[in-house]
Amino acid sequence: MCLSNEQFSVEMKKIQVSSTSETRTLPPPAPLNLKPPPIDRHKSFDEDDLSDKPVAKKVNIAPIKAAVYSVADLQIATDSFNIYNLVGEGSFGRVYKAQFSDGKVLAVKKINSSALPNQSSDDFIELVSNISRLHHPNLTELVGYCSEHGQHLLVYEFYKNGSLHDLLHLSYENSKSLSWNARVKVALGTARGLEYMHEVCSPSLVHKNFKSANILLDVELNPHLSDCGFESLVPDSEFQASEQNMASGYNPPEVSMSGQYTLKSDVYNFGVVMLELLTGRKAFDSSRTRSEQSLVRWATPQLHDIDALDRMVDPGLKGLYPAKSLSRFADVIALCVQPEPEFRPPMSEVVQALVRLVQRANMSKRMDEPEDYV
Repeated sequence: MCLSNEQFSVEMKKIQVSSTSETRTLPPPAPLNLKPPPIDRHKSFDEDDLSDKPVAKKVNIAPIKAAVYSVADLQIATDSFNIYNLVGEGSFGRVYKAQFSDGKVLAVKKINSSALPNQSSDDFIELVSNISRLHHPNLTELVGYCSEHGQHLLVYEFYKNGSLHDLLHLSYENSKSLSWNARVKVALGTARGLEYMHEVCSPSLVHKNFKSANILLDVELNPHLSDCGFESLVPDSEFQASEQNMASGYNPPEVSMSGQYTLKSDVYNFGVVMLELLTGRKAFDSSRTRSEQSLVRWATPQLHDIDALDRMVDPGLKGLYPAKSLSRFADVIALCVQPEPEFRPPMSEVVQALVRLVQRANMSKRMDEPEDYV
């Protein structure tokens, strides 16, 4: 049957109305998302939209090559975490000396549950996995761990000479002062530890808490950097605002302004530690006059003045240091503590500069300085 143009238009309108009516009764199609959700390594699987689903276990954790201790083992070794065995306290927990039945002495770090992002055992096991992959002569070595009864503990080698901070800044009667050669040795060792974290580890690791209190010394005064691998526990914004960092003298300008901590921020803090080695002063000392409280602000303008440099040197050295070595040491410091992060050298260049310094010192070694102590 043929329709006129008018009849054809009427029929088409009926079809359109009918089609529109039917379309409105159908629910809108669900959007198709082919992109996988972003992975947040700090977010547990039972949060937010997954709260009503079975908890999935993390499968991306590498095998942990470290001994497993029980809480009972560590309680016995530390005499129930007796205050007399307390050897240090930091941002993430207390450290105790542990004496085991086989005669071995280790250090046990008791992690505060509040330090873990979600206060969960999964977070702790991931932390242990990350730390157990770090192996370098100038980093503290993880021996074992314990995750039991809500307790989270890390077991490390114990370093008899304690921290660089204590050796430099705690005044004991008849205490010995580190020789110049020993100070250069400590600087070079810790530089190598940071170089490993920054340029060998993949992805690169930012320490975020590099300071003299986290440099531990063995019986031969070799340095071992502690708290490595803990950077994930403290977001930049929180770290920037922490009382410990703001009033400690270890506060790179960019962290104060933006809260962003980078590899170059570690380089700055390494420069601060070198200043401590050179002057024997604390990074921040409220007991001094206001102009001398911040070590970086006080020392930086004097680093290229030979006469001023001589006056800045730690009196504990008793003048026993090579003038050229001191000057080159100061040059490295000046590069590291520059206000602009982009102008600070990578740690590999710092290591090379310190190696050259040691080589030159060995060529003209002073015969009156045979020991690591003076």
